[in-house]
Amino acid sequence: MDERPRPTLTRRLLTLYALTIVPLLAVLAFILDRGVASLDAAADERTVVRTIVFGGTAAAALLGAGAVWLIGRSLTRGLQDVTARVARMARGDLATAAPSDGTAELEELARTLSRMAAEIEGRIGRIDLDRQQREAVLSAMEEGVLLVETDDGLGYANPAASRLLGRLPGSLRGLTPPEVRTLVEETRADGRARDREIETGYPPRVLRVSTVALRQPGEVLVVVRDVSGARRVEAMRRDFVADASHELKTPAASIQAAAETVERAVADDPVSAARFAARLRRDAIRLSRIVSDLLDLSRLETERPALEPVRLDHVVSEEIERLRATADGVRIESAVRPITVRGVRADLALLLRNLLDNAVRYSPGGGPVRVRLDEQNGRAVVEVEDDGIGIPRRDLPRIFERFYRVDRARSRETGGTGLGLSIARHVVEQHGGRIEAESELGQGSTFRVTLPATASG
Repeated sequence: MDERPRPTLTRRLLTLYALTIVPLLAVLAFILDRGVASLDAAADERTVVRTIVFGGTAAAALLGAGAVWLIGRSLTRGLQDVTARVARMARGDLATAAPSDGTAELEELARTLSRMAAEIEGRIGRIDLDRQQREAVLSAMEEGVLLVETDDGLGYANPAASRLLGRLPGSLRGLTPPEVRTLVEETRADGRARDREIETGYPPRVLRVSTVALRQPGEVLVVVRDVSGARRVEAMRRDFVADASHELKTPAASIQAAAETVERAVADDPVSAARFAARLRRDAIRLSRIVSDLLDLSRLETERPALEPVRLDHVVSEEIERLRATADGVRIESAVRPITVRGVRADLALLLRNLLDNAVRYSPGGGPVRVRLDEQNGRAVVEVEDDGIGIPRRDLPRIFERFYRVDRARSRETGGTGLGLSIARHVVEQHGGRIEAESELGQGSTFRVTLPATASG
């Protein structure tokens, strides 16, 4: 911009005044001179006055019109430039340059507009940044956020709202499930916040919907959370407590009854006392195993393991030797190759122990139990196969649940707690692996565990 000082509006008016009054005085002097000449020529006095008045008025009108035109042109040109710039600013063009000519007042107005445009542009930039940050935060939320406007339009909805409520309509009237609309209308009616759980969809999901009235009358903010997982966990905990209480109650009651019988028979019937003492010991062992398995399961669910290199073939061989010492009549065949995995040695031993005990327990005829350890595509594969009673196909999806038994009577008879396969599944998952079972009723079962291998040899 040219930095030369601009003439002020007052200075321009004075200049125009000087340029106007001098010619006007000259014209008036000429008219007076003509009038005096006419008077000397014995003209009529009335004619002289008329000449002076009409001539002076005409000259003043012409010169005044010219002065007004010049002044108006000088002012309106600068004002038009400023007006044009304000119009462009209103359309969003904040980078328009200020006018480079005009009076000092117009120049100051132009500079003020430039400062105002820069400030507005900065504020718009900050508002846009804030909007982008809020949009990023709301888009990353797992909770659905929905704004219902006064006219029932949906002013805003983050991606989670569409995921939880399905395809969103353009207005409140088409919003589903209907319970959400009811909550919005109730909040509008009295301004009170609402919070309600709604079951919807198939498979059913449980949504927790909260509504809050905003400052603008009729506007309601809706927040939707999927609490299906939490409700399933609560149900599993209730079932677990009920199952654990039932499982602990049975051996505890048996121990109490056996102890009372032994107490009465120890003096009069030593044979019966010995028999009930053996039963007492068996139930105490079973109770101890249930408590031990519950502690193992709780630890596996709450602790994060510290993984380190473990020779899985050594763990398998040790558990096979342990089982051979107690497995009466069951022949164990093994084919094991050296494989190293990253894991917790004690937990991997617990995994193998549960799978081997399970195979022996359900091989009533003393059939063989085959154990294989091999490496496939960089992963360690452990298979425990038996020729026992097998598992019905309908029960296969549930065998890794806690306290689930295919044959409850046989499981209790053989000392099973119903937690072994659940513990095995948790160990495998903690080690980044997969466990699966194949079985047919009367044809035996095969449990296959796959774990990431780190080295061989």
